Amino acid sequence: MRTVEIRVKGCIDEHWSAWLAGLSITHTDQDETVLSGKVVDQAALYGVLAMLRDLGLPLLSVIGQESDC
Repeated sequence: MRTVEIRVKGCIDEHWSAWLAGLSITHTDQDETVLSGKVVDQAALYGVLAMLRDLGLPLLSVIGQESDC
């Protein structure tokens, strides 16, 4: 599993969480959305990134870390 934090410009409603691999969705005061949580593998991460691209949201950062669990 890989723990990720993805930041995009704009606001994503929380109901999109299931569609975005179950990642938690939070918002910042700078009109950004932070998606965080675990993805099963690199392919799942690329799938989430493709969905964000399809939504037309500018990608600000992606931080990932391998986890043992």
